[in-house]
Amino acid sequence: RFLKMEEFFPESFRLDLEDERNAFFELYKGEQIWICKPSCSNQGQGIFLLKTPAAMTTLQARLRSAEEHLLGRRVPYKAPPARIVQRYIHQPLLLEGKKFDVRSYLLIACTAPYVLFFAQGYVRLTCVNYDAASDDLTVHLTNQYVQKKNSLYSQLKDETVWQMEHFNSYVNEKFRTTHGLPEDWVLTVFTERMQQIMLQCFLAAKHKLDRKLGYFDLIGCDFLIDENFKVWLLEMNANPALHTNCRVLRDIIPAVVCESL
Repeated sequence: RFLKMEEFFPESFRLDLEDERNAFFELYKGEQIWICKPSCSNQGQGIFLLKTPAAMTTLQARLRSAEEHLLGRRVPYKAPPARIVQRYIHQPLLLEGKKFDVRSYLLIACTAPYVLFFAQGYVRLTCVNYDAASDDLTVHLTNQYVQKKNSLYSQLKDETVWQMEHFNSYVNEKFRTTHGLPEDWVLTVFTERMQQIMLQCFLAAKHKLDRKLGYFDLIGCDFLIDENFKVWLLEMNANPALHTNCRVLRDIIPAVVCESL
């Protein structure tokens, strides 16, 4: 069955499209939190939170300034990267008080014919406890590049990445009874949901892919689980990080690369 976007993807708008941009500005209310990020970037670069009317006013001014600069030039000009704004999931499930998401992998092994594979990834946690009101990006963004900016990272880095088996055991112990989850929810229900969402995204985009023998791509897919155990797709990364800067990643990443090849 095909899913509706709102079933797995937070409400999002492209700021480079006038109608979507205007729709977002009309929708925005000051008490909400939105996350703004470039559409073609990585390592958390260029990401910021929209939490106040003042932040929205600043964003609108920046967008107007960029448009005016573009219109005022008479020579070919490369436009700045497109941005999206995405509704922030402000009640995430927490592990030991910390925010986390899950990085798993979709391998498009071939496009002629289409051949897809799924690989379990790992859990990425923040160094410090979650506080929705915090302005510290290391509280909100889990990727390692951002976490390195936290002063606690050097002593906690091996605790910021969990294997899926550890995550599964933790959910069995802490949440299974209180939330009425089936045993091994992580390795069954959650994994199947990730696969279902990945497949639907692939089917939506496959017509844009070049079809030629030898074309492939490894895509990193980031999922968040909220406190009601609803699974959200945050983004899909065409250039996923393959660093091995902590113990769990030294076990997982080389295997992902070798299996992909």
